[in-house]
Formats: sequence, structure tokens, C-alpha cells
Amino acid sequence: MVVPDGLPPRERVHALVVIVLGIAMSVLDGTIVNLALPDITRELHALPAQAIWVVNAYQIATLALLLPLATLGDIVGYRRVYLAGMAVFTAASLACALADSLTALTLARVLQGLGAAGIMSVNTALVRLVYPARLLGRGIALNSMVVATASVAGPSLAAGMLSAASWPWLFAINIPLGLLCLWLGRAVLPGNLAKASGARFSLLDVALNGLMFALVFMGIDGLGVRLEPGAGGALGTPVWLAVSELAAGLVVGVVYVRRQLAEPVPLFPLDLLRIPVFALSMGTSVGAFCAQTLAYVGLPFLLLGSYSRSHLEAGLLLTAWPVAIVVVAPFVGRLIGRWPSGLLGGIGLALLAMGLAALALLPAQPGNADMAWRMALCGVGFALFQSPNNHLIITSAPAQRSGAASGMVGTARLTGQTLGAVLLAIVFSFYETNSGQGPKLALWLGAGFAALAGVCSALRIKPARSARCEN
Repeated sequence: MVVPDGLPPRERVHALVVIVLGIAMSVLDGTIVNLALPDITRELHALPAQAIWVVNAYQIATLALLLPLATLGDIVGYRRVYLAGMAVFTAASLACALADSLTALTLARVLQGLGAAGIMSVNTALVRLVYPARLLGRGIALNSMVVATASVAGPSLAAGMLSAASWPWLFAINIPLGLLCLWLGRAVLPGNLAKASGARFSLLDVALNGLMFALVFMGIDGLGVRLEPGAGGALGTPVWLAVSELAAGLVVGVVYVRRQLAEPVPLFPLDLLRIPVFALSMGTSVGAFCAQTLAYVGLPFLLLGSYSRSHLEAGLLLTAWPVAIVVVAPFVGRLIGRWPSGLLGGIGLALLAMGLAALALLPAQPGNADMAWRMALCGVGFALFQSPNNHLIITSAPAQRSGAASGMVGTARLTGQTLGAVLLAIVFSFYETNSGQGPKLALWLGAGFAALAGVCSALRIKPARSARCEN
């Protein structure tokens, strides 16, 4: 099916329900299980070090397949990849809910991550097909708002569900929602406008891509999350093994990239990274999501420890961040196309850096309002950055490479979040959390990454204008 310029309003709403619900589930499942790890460890008779793989398995599988499935979407159609990913994700969610051992749960999480990769890889490409060009900014803004909110809402939703049900329900809730997406998606999701010519799906390149991301992820996870000063891993993983994994990942990466350079349409979209605006937008996204993770994972330690807030108070205060995103994102969507995306992103990231610095400078006994407005400022800044940035990433790529661009959106987000988590773990290995020293240093680091991302964003203003002039 060929779609000239988006879908009619009624069909657009139906398609958006499927797209938004799918990306919300796949992003949420990356973090929603964190709060349940102690219960999972106890009920499945596992060690805490082993239970971490319930989280890692999902992240590694998603990262490993994002780009290959994005390219597959360019070849066979985004609708097919999305629906196949949703089917796998839904079936895997059932397997997770029924798992009676940690091994079974971890394997089911691998399968769930593969399904999530299918959903995430073509998510933004589908938004590009659903919306007419003149309204695409609004569609990207809505999609970005859902991703940003889901990225930080996992622990809050998990707390609410675990207060009334056991941990398998964190996965079981996906089953009716996934079936709804499959039933509705078959009828309403559009086909590709154009398909990439010259692209091929090499299983060897898929394997090299997965191996590269898996080894690098495990290596930096071992060095960061498990590193103790002056000793081996805190969870028993030797530092030499983590270094070996990282080195092996880099070697595989070199071989893989050399193969990709010879491809006319590479699986790892090096051709898109040659577009200056695209490359700068990717750097902006990695830096911003790194800053977000440093702050949003570190803030609970500050609120619960140094400022002696209850779990309920801390949760309500943290909600100011996503609420600000939800409020501001629709207005940002209307600004896209009227204001340069690089300028909007630069202003947003400057506000994010200011908000994080203001949180790091909080007095010893701050009031709730003092903390809430600072978090809201961070949310406003993040909303100003994300939608214009994603819009620029997807529109700077040729239409027939929308899948690859969409996969890079997800890859940049997950890369930034992984980098932020590793840096936070290193900070917490050397600085105390109860005194607030570690969390405040993490906030300063986050402010620095937000500022660097803002510089990347500002550098796009001139290239973007030049591209418009050439057109």
C-alpha cells in the first residue's frame, strides 16, 4: 500500500494508538522490572548478581537487533517488522509471567528484547508514514513525549502494581495490550512509501552487529556497574574479564565496520552518519540521554538519603520531570518547522543543564517546592530538545532509509542511557550516597553532558539552514 502524504485523520488516530502503545510497552519494560528484582531473587532462589541479568538480557537483545531490524524494515516494510516484533514481544511476555526459574525468565527476557527491537527499530519510521509532512513535527513530539515519559515512569508504575500484585503481573499486563496492537495494527498501519534499493540482509553482518554490541555492553557493565576501587568486581566479575569483553567487542567492531564500508546500503548506517546534521543529532541524543540517566537514577538516592524524604514523597517530586514533558511537548511540536531544530534543542539542553546544576546546588534542607521547580525545569528543557532532535534525525535521512534512521534514534537513546548508568555506577563506587556526595557529583556530570549536547545541537543551526538553501 502506497501512502502519498500521511493518513487521513481518522486512520491516523487508529495507527497512532498502535504505534504509541507499542513504544510505551517496549520502553517501559526496560526499567519496570528493576524494582521487582529483590522479589524475583527471593522467589526464584537466585543470587542478586544473577538477577541482574533479568535486566541486562533485555537491554543486550534490544541493542543487538535494533539496527538489523531497522534495515530489514527498509527492505520488507516497516509494518511487517513492527507486527512481527509485537507478536514476539507479546509471546515472550507470557513466557516471562510463567517463568519458574531464573534461567527461564532470563531466556524469556532475551526473546522479549528481540521483540522490543522490532517495535523500536521502525517506530519513528512509521510515524513519518502516518503524518503528512506539514504535521510531522507534531507526530514526532507526541512520540517523543511517550518515550521520554516511559523512560522514567517504570519504577513508579512498578511500585503501584507491586503494591497490589506479584511480579509476574508486570509482564502479564503486556499480553492483552500486545494482542490489541496486533489486531488493530494489521488493519491500520501503513506500508512503506519507498523501499531501499541495494540493501541486503546478511546474517553474518547481523551476527557481527549483535556480537559487537553485546561484548561492548558486557564489558562496560563489568567495568562500571561492578567495579570496586582497588579490587575486582563487586558482584564477583573479575576486572580482567570485563576488559577482555570490551576489547573483543572493539575488535569485532573494527571487522564489522570494515565490512560495512564496502556496502552500498550498510546494515550499520554509516552512510547516514556522513550527513553532518544527522551525525550531530546523534551526538546530541547520546549526550542528553546520558545526562537524563545520571540525574534520574541518582536523584532517588539524594531524596531518600540526604533529604530524608519518604518513598511516596520522592516519587511525587520525581513526577514533576515527566509532567513538565507532557505539558510542554505539544507546544514544542507546533514550533518544529517554524524555528530551527538546532536552536530549539540548544535552548532546551541549556535549560536541562541549568536545572541539573540547580539540583546539585540545593541547600542541606531544601523544601519540596525548591526541588519540584528544578525538576520541572529539567523536564521543560528535555521536552524542548527531544522532539526537534528526533524530527531532524528522521527527516535528514532519505525516505527509503527511514527505517535505518529510526533504528539510530533508538540506538542513540539506549547508548546514552547505558553510558549514564555506567558513569553513575563508577561515581557511586568511589563516593558515598547517603551523604549526598555521589548523587550531587552525578548531577554535575549530567549538567556537563547536557551542556556538551547543547553545543552539538547549536552546531546544527548553520548546516540545517544550508541544507534548506540547497533544496
